[in-house]
Amino acid sequence: MVSVDPGVPLAELEILSDPGAYEGPSTAVLAQSAIDAPEDAPDQELPAKVTSHDLSGDTGVTVTSTERILAMDISGSIAATVFGLGFGDNVVGRDVSTTFPGTEELPVITSSGHTVNNEAILALRPTVLITDGSVGPVDVVLQLRDAGIPVVFVDTDPTVEGVAALAQQVAAALGAPAAGDTLAADLTAGIDAKVAEIAAILPTGTEPLRMLFLYLRGTSGIYYLFGEESGADVLIRALGGVDVAAEIGLEGMRPMTDEAMVSANPDLILVMTDGIDSVGGVDGLLESKPAIALTTAGQHRRFVDMADGEILAFGPRTAGVLDALARAVYAPGQ
Repeated sequence: MVSVDPGVPLAELEILSDPGAYEGPSTAVLAQSAIDAPEDAPDQELPAKVTSHDLSGDTGVTVTSTERILAMDISGSIAATVFGLGFGDNVVGRDVSTTFPGTEELPVITSSGHTVNNEAILALRPTVLITDGSVGPVDVVLQLRDAGIPVVFVDTDPTVEGVAALAQQVAAALGAPAAGDTLAADLTAGIDAKVAEIAAILPTGTEPLRMLFLYLRGTSGIYYLFGEESGADVLIRALGGVDVAAEIGLEGMRPMTDEAMVSANPDLILVMTDGIDSVGGVDGLLESKPAIALTTAGQHRRFVDMADGEILAFGPRTAGVLDALARAVYAPGQ
């Protein structure tokens, strides 16, 4: 059973009566960063024959061994799912976004951010590699398949339904479909319960917070707004907020413009912790980007940050991520 034990329930916190009037930044921290896993190893049937969804089309893949697993994507969600299914002891490497407890000593298989290091992967002798194509380049990943490694491409959809589907896809690739069904049901129930818990503590008599997700990499001069179908929209709505990127018609990830930021005029801006640090914190961001300083969020310094490998991790940690964000948004400092 996947659970989140934050200690004090949301309903027992001192909730802001007017979240839009709050001044200053806050940080969302997972109450439990480890991945819950079943006590007993899941039942398996190998070889497992699955369909891989890569850019060249659907391809049949046969997995004969799960003794040495690699799982990689831009958010660490696939690796978290592998651990949540009970196969954590079989994982032999990690991407840079996989940072939860139990993975610290694993060798990193991506370099220069989210670029695949083929030599590092081949050195680990994986018996199966599961990815979604978000790290690559994809043609480099396909070279691993040509080298004889069973490579399974799965679909990662940043939604509640996508979390369940990912659990089932990964489990199928590992020859444990029953474990996938169990994990999918547990995760869906946990997320639904957390969304309902958040809805119950939303202040009445005030307008929903207008929120925006801003992706920052100051060292590279990267400033992106995350819109519809980016995953940020799902988080914002689950938090009872209004996704202002959707209001101005943004889809996916788009470079930030001053016009878009001023037009969106969010009350609160969600950021990654390393991202806001890379621009010199809130002060550095507001100084370098006057358009952000003009927004309501900028004037109130209302930023909520969360660890890069957690905030958009749709998988076993999603309910916990929503819980942590809700505390930072509606009960900061508690």
